[in-house]
Amino acid sequence: MDFNLTEEHLAVQEAARDFAEKELLHDAIERDTLSKFPEKQVKMMGELGFLGMMASENYGGGGMDTISYVLAMEEIAKVDASAAVIMSVNNSLVLWGLEHYGSDEQKQKYIPALASGEKLGCFCLSEPEAGSDATSQKTTAIDKGDYYLVNGTKNWITNGGSADIALVIAQTDTEKGHRGINCLIIEKGTEGFVVGKKEDKMGIRSSDTHSLMFSDVKVPKENRIGDDGMGFKFAMSTLNGGRIGIAAQALGIASGAYERAVQYSRERRAFGKSISQHQAIQFKLADMRTRIEAARFLIYKAALDKDEGRSYVESAAMAKVYASEVAMWVTTQAVQVHGGYGYVKEYHVERMMRDAKITEIYEGTSEIQRLVIAREILK
Repeated sequence: MDFNLTEEHLAVQEAARDFAEKELLHDAIERDTLSKFPEKQVKMMGELGFLGMMASENYGGGGMDTISYVLAMEEIAKVDASAAVIMSVNNSLVLWGLEHYGSDEQKQKYIPALASGEKLGCFCLSEPEAGSDATSQKTTAIDKGDYYLVNGTKNWITNGGSADIALVIAQTDTEKGHRGINCLIIEKGTEGFVVGKKEDKMGIRSSDTHSLMFSDVKVPKENRIGDDGMGFKFAMSTLNGGRIGIAAQALGIASGAYERAVQYSRERRAFGKSISQHQAIQFKLADMRTRIEAARFLIYKAALDKDEGRSYVESAAMAKVYASEVAMWVTTQAVQVHGGYGYVKEYHVERMMRDAKITEIYEGTSEIQRLVIAREILK
């Protein structure tokens, strides 16, 4: 087993780190305070290839492996978790799903613009009554012959206000249960497609999260992804890969907070020496580093499983549940190391602590991840 990164991997990592430090750091606190979407930076991410890293080069993507994606996600999330989740949704939930399940026409039409950052995508599964229970879709897509008529509401949609293209999970045949669900591509501007209020969130505040409403929206049949009734399979398969991206986001948040805690501990003096010389702080730093490294290798394992064609349902769920809980724990410890300074915005770690919490919730809560893992164990 080779734990060394290739030169290509190191180049991707360095490029992502450079972008994050030069383009995201300077206004991260301001954007968090104002809930301001990083429009300029997202365009730059597209130009640099970060929005379509794993998409095929045939469609204008980067053609990179999942390890490269994980490395870039970590570096960007170290500085700004909001930018990282925008990147994650476009890569993992939108582009991956389109490329693996879409028709040739759909791929040609949508992937190049999404991969380049010319357009942005969102993934619409959650509803007021369908979060962890994804089978309880109330959004309907009634078959009208050559088109579907879509009605319903989607909640908690990342990129919801900024996305040009939405992948919408909807129920076509209630009698078939989850086998009667479809995924439809709906473009912004389609009559009856309305962007609802922007959520005022605790964390990842510069990513935009909205409700989306559909009122008698006509969607042509050619915008259905895959065969009739495979929408639930599409959603679950796509989320499996998405969990690797969110695990990498959580890893980045934890790593960023840890690095700031180490730096601060060397600079801050108490009782005649830097606090890094006090055993209480050293123990915190040691535990932070250990948990981060454990999370990192769980994530690498899931990424390798995906790249090498093995099942990654269990490894992705393990990576996601552990990395997200590490992120929450490490950021809390980073605030503690900073003391009173950790509680003010200027030092970033309070933002990181707020950002960390959502990684335990979206794309499958920690409780759902444990159910997934248990089912894989007991097959």
